[in-house]
Amino acid sequence: MTKEIYIFSGLGADERVFQRLDFSGCLPTFIKWIRPQDNETIEHYTMRLLEQIKTTRPILIGLSFGGLIAIEVAKQMDTEKVILIASAKTKKEIPFYYRIAGKLRLHKLLPAKLLKSSNFLTNWFFGTSSTSEQQLLKQILNDTDAIFLKWAIDKVVHWTNLTPIKNIFHIHGTSDRILPLKFVNCNTTISNGGHLMTLSKAEALNKIIRQQLDR
Repeated sequence: MTKEIYIFSGLGADERVFQRLDFSGCLPTFIKWIRPQDNETIEHYTMRLLEQIKTTRPILIGLSFGGLIAIEVAKQMDTEKVILIASAKTKKEIPFYYRIAGKLRLHKLLPAKLLKSSNFLTNWFFGTSSTSEQQLLKQILNDTDAIFLKWAIDKVVHWTNLTPIKNIFHIHGTSDRILPLKFVNCNTTISNGGHLMTLSKAEALNKIIRQQLDR
């Protein structure tokens, strides 16, 4: 039977970051981000995304911020498996300096134009090394809805989840600069993998994901 999988992209990203991954033999659905409502909680936002999930006990794959949302989905419905890529399982795996910035509301001071900009600093943070990866990141950031981006950043720095999720498999890169490995407890690592290792380490990531999907 063909496995139906639901894929959540990262903050400021979309399904283009998964273009080098092989989901052959599966029926993938890329969850579309929707514009958040005023003062909407992450729990309520997730509930609205459930309309896009048509499968009982689905398999979820979440990259970065998409992993947080995948976990919030798994808190609201039964899932077969949740695969996290370059993400966090609880608020304890969000770096303390992000949480401090959230308490001080420093992230509110960042203009949307700066958050959507692509330069050597964003390329360094995301770990995009090739010209094609940098160009794709630039296009994705340019296409990202500014209101969603600022809302999502606020939800990351204020995430309160401490609920352990069953059937979870966490993949993390050893060179992730946005969510450094030292803050997370993952199931397996990808050597020199950065935050966008779906592009730069697709071959190694494909092998791990395929093993998980074939179980």
